[in-house]
Amino acid sequence: MSAPERIPPRRLTPPDDPPGAPTPRELLVRGELTVRGRVTDASNAVLYCTVEYQGHSAACVYKPIAGERPLWDFPDGTLAQREVAAYEISEATGWGLVPPTVLRDGPYGRGMCQLWIEPTAEDATPPLLALVEGEEPDPGWKAVGLAEVGGGRTALLVHADDVRLRRLAVLDAVINNGDRKGGHLLPAADGRVYAIDHGVTFNADDKLRTLLWGWAGEPLPEEALEVLRRLAAQLAEGAALALRLAELITAAEIEALRARVAELLRSGLHPEPSGEWPPIPWPPV
Repeated sequence: MSAPERIPPRRLTPPDDPPGAPTPRELLVRGELTVRGRVTDASNAVLYCTVEYQGHSAACVYKPIAGERPLWDFPDGTLAQREVAAYEISEATGWGLVPPTVLRDGPYGRGMCQLWIEPTAEDATPPLLALVEGEEPDPGWKAVGLAEVGGGRTALLVHADDVRLRRLAVLDAVINNGDRKGGHLLPAADGRVYAIDHGVTFNADDKLRTLLWGWAGEPLPEEALEVLRRLAAQLAEGAALALRLAELITAAEIEALRARVAELLRSGLHPEPSGEWPPIPWPPV
């Protein structure tokens, strides 16, 4: 696959939807996809594109399956399929944490196509992650753990005690996200926080690695429990969501997904690190 022109990694704001405009998902599915460049900081092929349909257009990410590097611990399916499955679960929760994502054909074959979201400037919104001195976080923050900062020194890694991140922590526990890094969080101008890069999810084995451990072992909020109850029903054998997922991930992965939802409901707690491997992805950002 020949490489298009390189572009810096950034995400563009989707246009306002005028009356009669196609939905973002319809635009992604039916629109003409044109490659404009390549995101340079990704380990797999990530192409910046525009998609146009019936006079409406938007920027998007296109990750062709042909550009994926095989992973020994994810031998089944593709990164693209798991990205779409993560979007399906996000939509089922009603939280809308993952930008619209579809599986479609493109210039380099079948792949994942996702709406491109522009994060707000760093100085325009309160930070979601920080390194601080001391052993305890300030009010409004949750501790993740100590991090090396050079020169033999350490600092406390913290994340905001924010309902948007707490919802995402629940979603990650459900989809078994093995790579929740800080750079995968996109605070948007509309006040929402979007999450991207879900290629290493849904493994049948426990793979949860995340920067959002601040609530580990704490009771799940009632909102999350209600969402999990609805999700359990939608994952029942023969339910519409279960049938869509069957086209994207394996039967064993779907059974493990059901088991994770059931365990979260049984325990009523945010999961804790297993202790069997490093719980934080590397690099963390």
